[in-house]
Amino acid sequence: MMIYLPIAEVSVNAFVLLGLGGIVGVLSGMFGVGGGFLMTPLLFFIGIPPAVAVATEANQIVASSFSGVLAHLKRKTVDLKMGTVLLVGGLMGAAVGVVIFNYLKALGQVDLLVRLCYVVFLGVVGALMFVESLNAIRRAKGATGAPKRRRQRGWISKMPMKMRFHTSGLYISVIPPIIVGILVGILAAIMGVGGGFIMVPAMIYILGMPTKVVVGTSLFQIIFVTAFTTLLHATTNFTVDMVLAVLLLVGGVIGAQIGARIGVKMKAEQLRILLAIMVLVVCGKLATDLLFQPAELYSIGAAGGH
Repeated sequence: MMIYLPIAEVSVNAFVLLGLGGIVGVLSGMFGVGGGFLMTPLLFFIGIPPAVAVATEANQIVASSFSGVLAHLKRKTVDLKMGTVLLVGGLMGAAVGVVIFNYLKALGQVDLLVRLCYVVFLGVVGALMFVESLNAIRRAKGATGAPKRRRQRGWISKMPMKMRFHTSGLYISVIPPIIVGILVGILAAIMGVGGGFIMVPAMIYILGMPTKVVVGTSLFQIIFVTAFTTLLHATTNFTVDMVLAVLLLVGGVIGAQIGARIGVKMKAEQLRILLAIMVLVVCGKLATDLLFQPAELYSIGAAGGH
């Protein structure tokens, strides 16, 4: 069933969009990522212009993340206090990101920038997560005692403005979570992602949060940052395609509930290595598109923007 998307100005199969939304929703519930890191490139691949994909995908992330958070709140695996601190940074970062996005859109360079950002960030994060996950699995098999992961937070323990986060069992400075939030907010605005693929590793390896709390807390923060980002894009860029958003949203909400159930049954190390592999696969596909399809760099879509 083909459907016309008025803002994107293309026709696509409605069932394909529902399916993509469902798959990304499952990932959202399993890994605590908004799923935008995967969905936005997939929208590129089916012909959606990058500027529209970025703005609209932020909308879908809100719904799938909200659905995922409800599932995690029932299990009491959301640190609301930490999520709020991350959110403060996230909102500041999102505002900065939209300003950068608008400037590059005016220069006509936004499509290339979005693709390059994906290749760089997905490549780096995917590789780091893959290596660390393999090490964690090896430690779990060979070590008799628990791995000493907390030592990585030595420099954070010396920072001022400390706060106690009871759900995570932490007493740390609020400065690192705010900085992490700002960086993720900028990424949310420029790349149309919830930022979970950066947020989840940062919460585990930099802040030292327990993995079982990380997923729900990440989704809690993602809801508000991406909602704010969508609002800014809709009012400044007019690139939010509501028809596309609704189709992705329906699939995403259903998928997130399924993903949350699957995630609880899997070990943390298995979840992390699966996410790392997925990130690297998407990165590889985007990189090959940039390298072997130079014609993509020239777009007639720019003529319609005003």
